[in-house]
Amino acid sequence: MPKIEVNEKLFFNAIGKKYTYSELEDVFPCAKAELDEKPDMSQSDDERVIKIELNDTNRPDLWSLNGVARQIKLHEGGKTVDYMKLMSNKGNSDYGDRVINVDPALKDIRPYMVAFMIAGKPIDDPMLKDIIQTQEKLCWNFGRKRKSISMGVYRLDQVKFPAKYEAVDPDKTSFIPLACDAPMTCRQILTDHPKGKDFGWILEPYKKFPLLRDANNEVLSMAPIINSASLGAVQVGDQDLMVELTGDNIENLLLSANIVACDFADQGYEIKPILVKHPYDTGLGKDILAPFYFQQTTKTTLAAVNKLLGSDFDMPKVVDALTRMGSTVETKGEEITLTPAPYRNDFLHEVDIIEDVMIGCNVSAFEPRNPHDFTIGRLLPLTEFSRKAKTLMVGLGYQEMIFNYVGSKKDYIDNMLIDGSKVIEIANPMSENYQFIRPEIISSLLRAESGSANAIFPHKIFEIGKVAYIKEDENTGTITRQHIGFLTASANANFNTLASEVASLVYFLDHEYKVVESDDPRFIVGRQAAIMVGDKQVGVFGEVNPQVLENWSITTPCAAGEIDLESLM
Repeated sequence: MPKIEVNEKLFFNAIGKKYTYSELEDVFPCAKAELDEKPDMSQSDDERVIKIELNDTNRPDLWSLNGVARQIKLHEGGKTVDYMKLMSNKGNSDYGDRVINVDPALKDIRPYMVAFMIAGKPIDDPMLKDIIQTQEKLCWNFGRKRKSISMGVYRLDQVKFPAKYEAVDPDKTSFIPLACDAPMTCRQILTDHPKGKDFGWILEPYKKFPLLRDANNEVLSMAPIINSASLGAVQVGDQDLMVELTGDNIENLLLSANIVACDFADQGYEIKPILVKHPYDTGLGKDILAPFYFQQTTKTTLAAVNKLLGSDFDMPKVVDALTRMGSTVETKGEEITLTPAPYRNDFLHEVDIIEDVMIGCNVSAFEPRNPHDFTIGRLLPLTEFSRKAKTLMVGLGYQEMIFNYVGSKKDYIDNMLIDGSKVIEIANPMSENYQFIRPEIISSLLRAESGSANAIFPHKIFEIGKVAYIKEDENTGTITRQHIGFLTASANANFNTLASEVASLVYFLDHEYKVVESDDPRFIVGRQAAIMVGDKQVGVFGEVNPQVLENWSITTPCAAGEIDLESLM
């Protein structure tokens, strides 16, 4: 979990109240935090550092001094800045001549940028340290070690607009990076500069590198590696600053920009937008003026809140709790509509609202209860049905396998020759190897077969497990199902043999079915069939496409199939 260090004096000033450390331990749960280490009391209060551990990874707004202080202040009934006034689409849209133009060549390298300006007073030492810490936490944790999000801060008085974010030849472009006193080419920075050694892997695959320059052709930075020593070296006493963020996900960039802008606003700085003009669509338009409000409302009901929490709250109590968590709430009868603060984007379901109600009311205020009903455990009908299918597969000579439900784009999309439109992608994965939720089981079976060339053939394996995919008419936009997948690998693996095994399986699962021609790209044309129960397709089987086998480096013919078990219940 993320850990942050905060200057004690700046922290208590941000809250507007001084706490003892035992009092802090009591109020930290409202920010999903706990006291990790007390400061050295021999130091003065403006030197003491409090170490805080955050217990949640889906709220990056709390990964800073100002974020934790803001949440505590709100929870204790205090008022904060009207953050909506900072948003460019809510009234703060005067950007003057502050424009950054994006090079079309960056579309397939590092396509998106957002930026804004802070002004009003000089930066002091504690605030500068907090800026650096916020930058590191956002870009390392939320930004996947700078791959998806990187942030740069610059002295604005020396920047001439319009600036340009462009793709350059790394062997012919040079500048003086931070912590150096001599120019280096962009390519040299990757191999010789400490930051280049740490993050060079992000740019290494590309023929051109991203570079941010102003109208005087002065280099600001080479994202996401390093700032320049001239315009990118912020010091104590600097007054007007520019903050820019680059990456590959526009919503994550805007959320990060909103978080940083709100942090500065809490400290009394003025926030001014900067216009970034993209030559291609970002998903939120071509021209992005940050900070920008893009969060969607989420709904629940008073009955749902009380049912999940086991409470009997009235509507004013729920509204007060959600307001203490920083959200704006509207009610209509029993329905609750929540509009998140601009620094939050973690409301995916009504349960997220109910969690905030619980925290807003103080978790400690809920009386612990022992279970009062005596129940006898039993298997779910789906589990019993799956066990029956498992027994049948073992009887057909198959061996059961168990696989992860999360994998890479290569595993679930590229290797399987599908378009990926229904595959669920994790918004902020820690690794490309665990970026997608599997939409079917056959890919998992092929992965196992790809590493089994030395085992005696034939190979007959199966798995019964969960798959998930996008389904827009569902409440959450996705659906999870229980499937059975099976695969035979041998020199004579063929459609006819597998068809007889499918017939046995479905027959003993007490269903009548028929097969119709299918056009699944995972299988050979004319050697595949869809399994129909009534008018509904419940599965597919056939001989695996040779291109799919080649993608998995499998040299033995394979026949495979998959059935939605829930459709057979």
